[in-house]
Amino acid sequence: MLIQRLILSRAAKAWRNAPGAAVPTVCVGNITVGGTGKTPHTELILRMLLESNRWGNAGLAVLSRGYKRKSKGFQIVSPDSTASFGGDEPLQIARKFPTVTVAVDKNRVEGCEKLASDLIVLDDAFQYKRLHATLNIVLVNYRRPIFEDRLLPFGRLRDLPSRIKEADAVIVTKCPSVLEDGEREAWRERLRLPENMPLWFTTVEYCEPVAVFPDQADTRYNYSKTAVLFSGIADDTPLRAHISDTYKIVEVLKFPDHHAFSKGDIGQIAAAVRKHPTAALLTTEKDAVRVLDLDVPQEIRERLFAVPVRATFLDPADQQALEQRLEQLAVIGLGGV
Repeated sequence: MLIQRLILSRAAKAWRNAPGAAVPTVCVGNITVGGTGKTPHTELILRMLLESNRWGNAGLAVLSRGYKRKSKGFQIVSPDSTASFGGDEPLQIARKFPTVTVAVDKNRVEGCEKLASDLIVLDDAFQYKRLHATLNIVLVNYRRPIFEDRLLPFGRLRDLPSRIKEADAVIVTKCPSVLEDGEREAWRERLRLPENMPLWFTTVEYCEPVAVFPDQADTRYNYSKTAVLFSGIADDTPLRAHISDTYKIVEVLKFPDHHAFSKGDIGQIAAAVRKHPTAALLTTEKDAVRVLDLDVPQEIRERLFAVPVRATFLDPADQQALEQRLEQLAVIGLGGV
């Protein structure tokens, strides 16, 4: 454990001394393994940028590693790409934000150099020691705070908890819709953040299910009273709780996070559909884009719906504070940092 801490400390020092890109960059990161909501917050930032006076008509890009993709090197992910080519989360973003350039590259320095963009949102680059983003936002899961966690392999921390102080802002994600009195300050104290560090709080909003195969969907399944749920995400508890408000969940098929679905998995899902012939079939957005890579039978296509999620701020003042930070990037980041 001491050696692990030494390695992480050296990596953090390299990150502190790393150069920035030639254009403003916003890093959406964490210090845990999954489950903090990086993709919904990347999408939240993209919506804010697209609606802003400064960046609304600028060239925006997202650069990701492209976790579990089969392609190599720098690649542009288009809405027509596959999850195996670009990764599930980059493809999800490309399909939802067609005016934003989405790219994948394990080498973030070269990736930034190849993107002819005015601003780049870096997905999960807080541990990338060769590039220091202009604005570093670190996410912490409300239900699994870092001060109650441990370093891998005994817990889910992939970085030193103290590194959170090196962020430019911290967002506590997946909060309940209302926080108790004093809870905000209690979080600041438990995270040991200085008074001047921005600490914001967001929650998750689930949207109406969307047909994964819109040309073949039977919308009557939307009005079913029962549902079969399958997912490959780190924690499906909030999703199940939300779905239970509308449907009786008759069967749950749970796969590992970022699971690459196989022909056998599709057969298992099809068997569940046949077992519950009147049930809707629900999944997450990023699971849905992975399913698109496969030959899916009609009995799944007609009833498969994805449940979109959106990250939203609990306090409008927090959103305004982030909007101001993003506007300031026009001054801070241009010409390199």
